[in-house]
Order: sequence, then structure tokens, then C-alpha cells
Amino acid sequence: MAQPLSLARLASLPEAVARPRYAREALRAGLLHIGVGNFHRAHQAVYLDDLFNNGRDLDWAIIGAGVRAGDAAMRHALEPQDWLTTVVELEPGANRARVTGSMIGFVPVGEDSRAIVDALDHPSIRIVSLTVTEGGYCIDPATGAFNPEHPEIRYDASHVDAPKGVFGVLVAALKRRRERNIAPFTIMSCDNIPHNGRVTMDAVAGLADLIDPSLATFVREEVAFPNSMVDRITPATTDRERAILEERFGIEDNWPVFCEPFRQWVLEDHFPTGRPVLEEVGVTFTPHVAAFELMKLRILNGGHAAIAYPAGLLGIHFVHDAMADPLVRGFLDKLETEEIIPHVPSVPGVDLAEYYQLIASRFANPDVGDTIPRLAQDGSNRQPKFILPSTHERLKAGADVTGLALESALWCRYCVGTTDAGEPIALNDPNAARLTPAALAAKDDPGAFLALRDIFGDLAEAPQFRSRFETALNSLWRDGTRVTLQRYLGGNFA
Repeated sequence: MAQPLSLARLASLPEAVARPRYAREALRAGLLHIGVGNFHRAHQAVYLDDLFNNGRDLDWAIIGAGVRAGDAAMRHALEPQDWLTTVVELEPGANRARVTGSMIGFVPVGEDSRAIVDALDHPSIRIVSLTVTEGGYCIDPATGAFNPEHPEIRYDASHVDAPKGVFGVLVAALKRRRERNIAPFTIMSCDNIPHNGRVTMDAVAGLADLIDPSLATFVREEVAFPNSMVDRITPATTDRERAILEERFGIEDNWPVFCEPFRQWVLEDHFPTGRPVLEEVGVTFTPHVAAFELMKLRILNGGHAAIAYPAGLLGIHFVHDAMADPLVRGFLDKLETEEIIPHVPSVPGVDLAEYYQLIASRFANPDVGDTIPRLAQDGSNRQPKFILPSTHERLKAGADVTGLALESALWCRYCVGTTDAGEPIALNDPNAARLTPAALAAKDDPGAFLALRDIFGDLAEAPQFRSRFETALNSLWRDGTRVTLQRYLGGNFA
């Protein structure tokens, strides 16, 4: 009989389930995290749980927070189980479950986010971390620059005492701490964005500029924004995962997390008000975060995009099944080795070819159960960060972009919303309402999709890219995904 997860029932969980070795009542909050999703609970929360299990830094426990409807749903799910989470690591043939207790509270999610501002007023909160997705930073996808005209930014600039967005919350809290002479907290992005620390500073300071230029100066001069690179494949939780947890481990968890065994966290050591000793539990502190970050974004995240769209068009649901398909796997291998990896700068202590082989083996893990729809979502935000920079670099070097243009064409075809077999595809993208019409128009005029300037920028004017894109898209419509991939892998794509 499975047991509902709670502090009171920890001692009676099956012996195979690891649980906190520290007294929960000994923890004190030091970090507030905005955007409590599966990745945060499989990554940052696990590192801190490891640290507390070692008896270290018990004053760095996590308080959860959020500004979206999904954050309210997560809070509702975790509250009855005392903020505990079951994390299942999916080592093939040797799955392991552990209960983490590093989160000790969750700020009520309200429409104006005042509760988060109040929580951030406490001097014990010395770090605010973020996982608000790649699209949550109010930046122009084509330029990578902060967009002061973003509706969320404009609203919060006019409602500084009752903000709705993440950056409005941060600016309001920093403003209050400055007025009360409380040292500012460090802001640490854990999202997959190049130079995520700088991007976060641009958003916070950019909003502050609209409210009070002196506050913006304070942000730029006094608030730390360390860059980071984070990595762990963490699929969405469904009833499938809940059922597996109950059957194999005897636990009822409203929102468990299933993830691969691998995890990595690389950080700049820039925390003026202190930080936990995360290096003792495997976090790498280095001034070379940008190199690790670029490697991961181009090879892993770019690789996810490379398999997502051909697999989706072929009606493949699971990532490991896509990796078992010779055409999808062949496309990934050829694209990575010929067009992506050659333009990834060297990383201290890392062999890029070996890193890619590790990535490919992680994608192929059948126990993870990661899905193609998850990898394919939010393409309008992810393509400009994970794929198009490689395209720009190859064009600048005078190199061919056949594979990268094919990847963009596959995304375009996917945005139509049907598979090759005519089955519907649910396009999960904030810009779906304009992506689909543009993708449909591109069937007759490929340039109609490239005309999305906020995504492609000046690539539409690059003759080689435009030509390769048109050839690929015409082939996808005329012959379908399988024939197109066969032609590409055979070197007969022109």
C-alpha cells in the first residue's frame, strides 16, 4: 500500500528510498527560488539536499515562489506533503528514489506578487535564483537585447508597488532593501540562456531605468549576477510517473520528479553576501562559465532541437525512440559533427567529441521517458538561442549550412501543426498564432517564414541560407521527412 508523502511518514517509507539525514526543523531559509518546476527540484534542490545531508550550511534552505498559474498549481501540490519532493534517478535497470527536503516553504502566489516582495525584504535571503524559461527574460529574440517595450515590463514600470512579473518583483524588492539599507541579494539565473547573468542584469536594470535611473545605477553597481550553466534532463511529470512511483517505491507524491542520473552545475564565484559551499557536492566554480555554457547550449540544447522536429513530423513520441531511428540519429550525428561542434570553442578539460557522445547516450536512455513534444515546445524562443547562432557563425566563416538550414526547415514544417501522416500536432509556443500562418504560407513561398525578423534577423537576406532553407522545405513538402533525411545523409542534398 503506497503512502502519501509527508514529514510525519518519512520514517515509514520503504528502506530503498533515501531520505533527508538532517533534522528539517534545523533548516533556515537563505535562498528564494522563483519558478519551482521539475528542473529546479531535480537540480538545485538536490545539490542543496546533498549539502544538508553532509551537515553543512543549514541556513541556506529554499523558499519557493512564483508569479504564474503553474506556480500556484505547484504550491498547491507540494503544500500537503510539507514541501517534500520525491526524485527518481533513472539509471537504466537501476532506478533510485530519494526524498529531498531542502525546500521549507513556498510564498503564496498572488496576482500582484506583493507576498514575494515581502519575503525578499528579510535580510536572511541572500540569493534569489530563477528558472523562468528561456522566453521569460523579456528580450528581443533577434538581437538578444532587453526589450523595454515588452508588455510585462511596461506594466511593472507603472505598478512598482504591485508588480506582476518576475523582474518587477526583483526591482521592487531591491528598491525596498536599498531604502532600508539592507544589502542586496545576489540574483542567479539557472535558465538556458547565453550569458544568463548578464541577460538577467539587463532585464532588472532595464526595468529599474524606467522607474528610477538612480535605482538602475544601484542595480548595476551593487547587485551581483553570476553566470551559470545547468544541466540535467528532466521530463514532465504525468500520471505515468506517479503510477511508477507508487508501484515501484510505495510513495504517493502529488508531483514527483523523474530525471536522468547525470547532473552538472557550473557557476561564477560572485556572491558578495555569501553562498553555500556547493563545491563540496560537485558544483564547479570557474571564471570560464561562458565556455561551458556555450558548449551545452550548442551541443545539447541544439541537439534536442535537431531531433525534436524530424521526430515530431514522423509521429515519434519518446526521445529514446527517436534516437533508435537511424534517420533521426543519423541527422543528429551529421549535423553535430559537421556543422555545430566545429564552431564550439574549446572548453578547459573537455574533449568535445567525447562530450557529444555522452550527450547522445543520455538522449538514448529509455528509462527517462522524455518526450518529443517537450523538446519541440517554445521553438520561437529556443531557435534563436540554440540553433541560429551556429548558422550565423558558419555563414560568417564562409562554411556551408545545409544541415542547419534543414533543421530550420523542419521546424517550419512542424509549425504547420500536422505530421507527415496528417495527424495533428499541438504547437506549444507563445507565438503559435503567428508561426502557423507563416509556416503555411511558406509552403508556396519559403521566404514567408524567414520574414519573422524577430526570430531570424538578417538570416533571410543571407543568399546561401535562404537557398538551402528553400531547398529543404520544398523537399519536406514534396517528398516527406524520411526521404529528405535520406537525401541529406546520402550527401545528395542540393
